[in-house]
Amino acid sequence: MKKILSGVAAVALLFMLGACGGSQKSEGDSQSKALDAVKDAGVLKVGMSADFAPFEFHSMVDGKDKIVGADVDLANAIADDLGVDIEFMDMEFNAVLSSLEQGKVDIAISGISATPERKKSFDFSDNYYNPPQKVIVNKKNADKFTSVDSLKGKKVGAQKGSVQEDVVKQQLPDAQMVSVAKVPNLIIELNQGSIDALVVEETVGASYISQNPDLQFADIDLKSSKDEAYSIALPKDSGTLKTEIDKIIKKLNDSGKIEEFVQKNIELANKNADK
Repeated sequence: MKKILSGVAAVALLFMLGACGGSQKSEGDSQSKALDAVKDAGVLKVGMSADFAPFEFHSMVDGKDKIVGADVDLANAIADDLGVDIEFMDMEFNAVLSSLEQGKVDIAISGISATPERKKSFDFSDNYYNPPQKVIVNKKNADKFTSVDSLKGKKVGAQKGSVQEDVVKQQLPDAQMVSVAKVPNLIIELNQGSIDALVVEETVGASYISQNPDLQFADIDLKSSKDEAYSIALPKDSGTLKTEIDKIIKKLNDSGKIEEFVQKNIELANKNADK
């Protein structure tokens, strides 16, 4: 009887170990699924809204329209490190995350902030850039718009689906927010007087101001937070893909490369404006 019980116990133990090993393997497979899919396809599909100089914008390169920018350089560095090709998919900003959720792209990189609400649906890389938020106004109104209170009841623009919408809601609660899909259209509306001001990230704002001499930053202080820093959005439970991207971001930040990407593309955006 003891031998029979011992045999049963041994079989049960082997079954448990096999199940445990299978569970660990399954978990490991799940963690590497996103990375394996990219490597198997041999291409990293990147969603972005290329109207956000100097991070992503269109430029004529060797006579051809091309998407360039600091985010483009970052995405290229990631693809190179992963050993795959890259494909950029240009769309309106408010469609970038939905395309990621639908599996049309592998990652989204477009000046995206990892807000608590977005974290419910997506994974995010470590932050790679933390910009201050600024208000842009027409120079003729600069003396009039000098405080948060001065924008009470005024039309203040923000890109649809962006963190700037939250900035307007939270920090300029008495203003009338006007959401528009693309930043260049907001600039046009500000120049035409359809809106009184707009909220944009400082580096992006500086690029557009250089192209529009009638505009300037208003002397209005907005609060910045780590929730407004830029991250790369990934599908939920991206596992080792997120781990690899975080390593690449750290390496590029430690070497000063990301700041180089930003400065290089500020100059490129300004050259485009001078043409």
